[in-house]
Amino acid sequence: MSKAVRSPGTLIALLVAAAGVLLVLYAWRLPPFASSVESTENAYVKGQVTIISPQLAGYVKNVAVQDFETVKAGDLIVQIDDRIYEQRVRQAQATLAGQQASLANADQSQRAAEARLRSGEAQIASAQAAVETAQANAGRILALREKGISTQSAADQASLVLDQARAGLRQAEAALDVARQDRQSIIVGRAGLEAAVRNAEAAVQLAAIDLQNTRILAPQDGKMGEIGVRLGQYVAVGTQLASLVPARKWVIANFKENQLSGMKIGQPVTFTVDALHHAPLTGHVQEFSPATGSEFSILKADNATGNFTKIAQRLPVRIAIDQDQPLTEDLAPGMSVIVSIDTATPVEAAVKLSSADKQ
Repeated sequence: MSKAVRSPGTLIALLVAAAGVLLVLYAWRLPPFASSVESTENAYVKGQVTIISPQLAGYVKNVAVQDFETVKAGDLIVQIDDRIYEQRVRQAQATLAGQQASLANADQSQRAAEARLRSGEAQIASAQAAVETAQANAGRILALREKGISTQSAADQASLVLDQARAGLRQAEAALDVARQDRQSIIVGRAGLEAAVRNAEAAVQLAAIDLQNTRILAPQDGKMGEIGVRLGQYVAVGTQLASLVPARKWVIANFKENQLSGMKIGQPVTFTVDALHHAPLTGHVQEFSPATGSEFSILKADNATGNFTKIAQRLPVRIAIDQDQPLTEDLAPGMSVIVSIDTATPVEAAVKLSSADKQ
């Protein structure tokens, strides 16, 4: 070995160079430091944050919750002054009662028209009988006059009575036709009255819904965020009053595209949470995003430009948090986590874990 190699400075330099090479190999996960575990710090706890807003305008009468309070589904959050909406319900009910009375009156009118129709039919029968009687009487008198037994005046009187009976029959038939038209008019008008009643019933239901909406209730179990509404405040439709965070949470990890090889649904996941002193928690891969995050951005990059620079894209991976872990109750949406996934998990085990999660 030469003196240059044996000198302490050269040995130190060689050791530093070797350490640097090993450090680069370790940082890039190159052999002999290649690993099946993929990790990312670009991950966060997620949850369904529900914005609580009113469906109608009014002054706030009561704020029943405080910041960060735990609530159950159906608990009162905010009460809006309901006096106007109570009167609207009474007004709609009064309109409904009037329409129902009009419909009942139409029913009575229809029954009266049917009675007049039956009366007209009876009058026709009576007029037909009168015509038949007058016709028979006129025939007898004409026969007697031809034999010289009856006078001409009696024949003329019999003919007059026959004409009057026939006129009475035509009048009875016309009256019957009028009665039929009256009944039909009532029947046609009844359809409009029934529609008016249904409209009034719908108005009552809408007014009742508005009255019910003055009580803004929790849609599900969860924990309130900061309450942004105050007693006596006037709120409009859609005003953000508060936020509700349900207990169900998960993790979204944004892995680089070159880390996705070998990842499968159901593979076990370990992650640590910065806010919990990096305490370890477990979960498993639940779903993969259908596109990278850049595809969902509002301003998308145009890679057709001449100054293109390749940038590794990230794909969001949804991770279900395993149950029965004490620290999961302390997780809050938005917390930063560090996620690690072992891509060497066998396919059979991954499929089994995914099936158990869906059940």
